[in-house]
Amino acid sequence: MRLIWLVALLVLTGCQKEDRFPNQPILLLCPWATGGGTDRMSRQIAPFLEQELGVPVNVVNATGGAGVTGHSRGSRARPDGYTLTMMTVELNMLHWRELTDISWEDFEVIGMINSDAAAILIRSDDTERWPDPRQLIAYIRENPGQLRASGTATGGIWHLALAGWLEDEGLSPADIKWIPMNGSGPSLQELVSGGVDLVCCSLPEARTLLEAGEVQGIGVMANKRVTGYEDVPTFQEFGITWTSPAWRGLGLPKGTPSRIVERYTEVIPRILRGDVVVGGVAFPDLMARQGFDVTWQPPQDFEQTLVRLDRELGRLLTGSAFSEVESGPVAPFEIPSILLGIGAISLILLIFREREGIRRLSLKGRGISVLKIAESVLAVGIYLLVAETLGFVLTATVLLFLLFLRSGVALRVSLPIAVLLVPVLYQIFSVALKVPLPRGMLGW
Repeated sequence: MRLIWLVALLVLTGCQKEDRFPNQPILLLCPWATGGGTDRMSRQIAPFLEQELGVPVNVVNATGGAGVTGHSRGSRARPDGYTLTMMTVELNMLHWRELTDISWEDFEVIGMINSDAAAILIRSDDTERWPDPRQLIAYIRENPGQLRASGTATGGIWHLALAGWLEDEGLSPADIKWIPMNGSGPSLQELVSGGVDLVCCSLPEARTLLEAGEVQGIGVMANKRVTGYEDVPTFQEFGITWTSPAWRGLGLPKGTPSRIVERYTEVIPRILRGDVVVGGVAFPDLMARQGFDVTWQPPQDFEQTLVRLDRELGRLLTGSAFSEVESGPVAPFEIPSILLGIGAISLILLIFREREGIRRLSLKGRGISVLKIAESVLAVGIYLLVAETLGFVLTATVLLFLLFLRSGVALRVSLPIAVLLVPVLYQIFSVALKVPLPRGMLGW
């Protein structure tokens, strides 16, 4: 027994908290699907962050809910600097649509890194029908509801750009059927395959298909032509005044210590200026090759931009432009809570039925009660709720120990196994394999 405790103590030695930041892998959350502009920006900047910070930076696509999933996960992560979010302009919009209660104010803003204008893209075969935005709007006016478009989720920035243009032309957003998707990547694939008739997104996001000649940009909603895409005219060249820029920026969960925020605000400008070189290439040069804009706004300036856009987009989203695409009486962000409530009620009913002896499941001839299954499910739920606060080692050790006891394992066996096994797993996955596990308030 003494030997087991000694080994556990030695294993835990590697789990102690360090003051140096960072000292473990960083998670960079991307709220949109692989292949889109936000995903590409995230994956391009990650190696530069790794070089400057000295730790792995793992990009994870947390998609779904029109950007709600990724932004929510980022804002509610432990504020220790190890979860970074590639924020997008949807943060100025989601709360207005009642998809979530979070906004940019739930983040410690690091700064804006990119701003791109929306563009209208069609299949190259369709350029004879709609060679420019004026011809396209005339067709929509004569054939309302006949065309299908995509670019992002319903109510996302590219949908808003298209809807705002239609409203500016005296039309309704419903005059084009919007097909919701998780970003421009899958939307452009649908355009090529004929699933939609047009896509609204930024030009850099369609770079590969533009160069291959499979799609054509007929207009960009900007004041001047986009560098690298000079063959695509602006809307203003056709007498259309509507413009629609989108931003991308980096943020940390609210409450992240100021010294950690300052560390990022020191590193990011260096990367954007080109002071950091990876593989012989600086970040601005890498972005220029792909046609992405690099626009740095420090925290204070970025916050002023966010306040202004929040007001402008809120006016559009709560006005008539989206009155025909609103959801039903139940707000979308309430649906997960409703499903969770239904699940909890169902679980309680199962437990009562088991206690009354009405139902028993069996496996290989041995009775396994619904109550014990419910306890296992409950343990997973408790882990998800408290692991970020207490840390992986402490939370998993306690839960594993209790599950052993409930399974009939003797105390003298279950306690040392739990105390030894969990720290060993932590060393293997977090320390050796660099998997970001919750460290909690004790640092392990």
